[in-house]
Amino acid sequence: MNTIKSQADRDQASSTSPVSARPTGAPFAPQIPVFDSKQLFGASSEIGIMHQGSLYRLKITRQGKLILNK
Repeated sequence: MNTIKSQADRDQASSTSPVSARPTGAPFAPQIPVFDSKQLFGASSEIGIMHQGSLYRLKITRQGKLILNK
């Protein structure tokens, strides 16, 4: 079985797939999808998230923290 992936396969898989299904250091935590903020934001400091018909804005502050506004 060949498990070596091409760079294109790795790039495609990492574009929107979770980084990890379980945060490190939390063995009892429920499995949740975990995304790296670089995957979500790219070069932006703000993104929009549609949830149940409402637009939410997720921003990275100057201090590097995340803020979610409706």
